[in-house]
Amino acid sequence: METQSLGIGHFIGQADVVAKFLLAVLLIMSIASWYLIVSKSIRNAIERRRSAEFLNFFWNAKDLIEVQERVVREHPEEPFSHLAHHAIFAREHHARFGASRLEDAGSGPEFLTRTIRKVIDEETAKVENGLTILASVGSTAPFVGLFGTVWGIYHALVAIGLSGSGSLDKVAGPVGESLIMTAVGLAVAIPAVLGYNFLVRSNRVVLARLDTFAHDLYAFLTTGTQFATAAPPVRSVNKGA
Repeated sequence: METQSLGIGHFIGQADVVAKFLLAVLLIMSIASWYLIVSKSIRNAIERRRSAEFLNFFWNAKDLIEVQERVVREHPEEPFSHLAHHAIFAREHHARFGASRLEDAGSGPEFLTRTIRKVIDEETAKVENGLTILASVGSTAPFVGLFGTVWGIYHALVAIGLSGSGSLDKVAGPVGESLIMTAVGLAVAIPAVLGYNFLVRSNRVVLARLDTFAHDLYAFLTTGTQFATAAPPVRSVNKGA
């Protein structure tokens, strides 16, 4: 019974306002980090599959008109078809209207390059969205738990001072509180750090493949012929999907 009374339930029941506030902060951090890890992992897996399907279709299409009809019909959201859609539209727009606006200034290849770079920047911002939260949780959660640890030790010292003795029954509760806060802080921080590293690596792979596809797409749109090595990247994407 004594061991049970010193458990987490007893800690929450006996915790003061500061300890409960720290627990609430850690709980919010944990929910936010797990939501980002799960949701972004699922989204990345879906987009990898869709990207592999689109790349397989793109390099096996008869012409750009077939590609354009598909991306217009399906309103692409995954990075590769989104890039192809904007690149094809940019080439046709500049060929039809020329440099009629400051935004369209420059030659066709220059305008196409700016459009491709803009789309890649947008996709980079999209895949990196939320990673700042994970990094913040991973770096601050241990210190929030440490603050709770210091607060629990402070209570232990106060209990010793009031009782005039350092017996175990006087310090067990506050020391237990401090250990619980340390454990909770680590339990929140470790998944956030691991999730951050996993998502960063996954995003780096996707963006590297997107950059390679952008190079091949640019060459295809400006010269009308694709590289002899343009088709094999489809296998590498399927392998990583």
